[in-house]
Amino acid sequence: MLLTFLGGVGTVTGSKTLVEPESPGGAPNGHRILVDCGLFQGPSEVRSRNWDAFPIDPATIDAIVLTHAHLDHCGYLPALVRDGFAGSVYCSPNTAALVPIILRDSARLQEEDTAWARRKGFSRHRDPRALYDSEDAERAIALLQPIEFGRDFSPVPDLTVRLDIGGHILGSSVVTIHETSRDRTTVFSGDLGRGNHPLLEPPAPPCGADAIILESTYGDRGHDDVDAEMDEMAMVITRTLKRGGTVVIPAFAVDRTEVLLSALRRLQDQQRIPVAPIHVDSPMALAALRVYLDAIRDQDAEISTAVLAEGSDVIDLPNLHEATTPTDSMALDRGGARIIISASGMGTGGRVTHHLKALLPDRDNCILLVGFQAVGTPGRMLLDGAHEIKIHGQYVPVRAEIVEIEAFSVHADADELVRWLTSCQPLPSQVFINHGEPESAQSLAERIRRELDIAVDVPEMGERVRV
Repeated sequence: MLLTFLGGVGTVTGSKTLVEPESPGGAPNGHRILVDCGLFQGPSEVRSRNWDAFPIDPATIDAIVLTHAHLDHCGYLPALVRDGFAGSVYCSPNTAALVPIILRDSARLQEEDTAWARRKGFSRHRDPRALYDSEDAERAIALLQPIEFGRDFSPVPDLTVRLDIGGHILGSSVVTIHETSRDRTTVFSGDLGRGNHPLLEPPAPPCGADAIILESTYGDRGHDDVDAEMDEMAMVITRTLKRGGTVVIPAFAVDRTEVLLSALRRLQDQQRIPVAPIHVDSPMALAALRVYLDAIRDQDAEISTAVLAEGSDVIDLPNLHEATTPTDSMALDRGGARIIISASGMGTGGRVTHHLKALLPDRDNCILLVGFQAVGTPGRMLLDGAHEIKIHGQYVPVRAEIVEIEAFSVHADADELVRWLTSCQPLPSQVFINHGEPESAQSLAERIRRELDIAVDVPEMGERVRV
């Protein structure tokens, strides 16, 4: 089969890989599927790729297979549908439950941000417009086709696809694609879980792969000790609350919010942090939280046995408050001893930007960064020590305490990626590294060559390869 890398190349966002089975003569047989259809995020030069003409006619793509529901893996779907894609979008049942939440929120935020920019006049464009709107999102949602884990299906002739548990977020999948005429198998890791997710089962190992497309978000480093990180988190939250400050936690709405709630529940029960109001301020996060609660109550196979034994109380805290309206959200900007969990996780949009704008100038407050921060995002700027950041066209001074806690990463680190790769026996003959910053991807590639003696490629945008 032929693979063409159309995203997730040189960056951790915009994941898209075109897969084309070949005819007996070696030419593409005319069918195409796309693995993931993600939005580019981060600095403006990366985000601008979302506006480029798609490199192939979307109407020629027969089907799309999603690894999971994060925006950088599904968020371009409405634009592709608007431009002519009309095939099925295959994914796990829980991904099918989460994608509508993600896409509706993405469309709404783009519409709101565009209207705000037009009204306030801070866009460089005379007539700013959204990449896509709510109607485009609904048309994309209508194409979702849930597929159970472990079930083979054929989105196009000569390709058989199977989804297995990915352990990254609820619904995340390892995607195995088998080309029947040539007996070739390619495995896409998607975003790979760590194996110690506090809520989910670990990722399934790759089996019988000729080639593996492997993510590299943390391909050049390891995660810190979780217990030590939790100790630091407890100290940060305690000192902030004791001085009457607000802890703002920018968090990805899907999974990161649930993981944080489970950690806060544990710290409270162990009396390591004061019991204070915890506000989840993101309509998308609240909707996703209900999907997770349903999965726990339904004894879903993705949920870890320990969590199933404990029940939904693990993330359903008694001091949890839902900020469901804009008025609820704005009231939180007055500050005070509380914890606010709000999307987006890199501070690139949504309600958290308003909290950062209001609370960054106050030294009593703390911004707790708990996830990967891509280059060029507000979260990365804060992490790198910015003295001020630009929000809604206005520079905001940074006086609040800025702390990074990596214990909540649900991306496999370098050791975990290599361990998952070597669980494929025999080893694949080819590995392609994507979904990472250049240094991270190259570091992982060099390690795999050195330790496993496998042919490794870090693809360039638009590169086409044969499996």
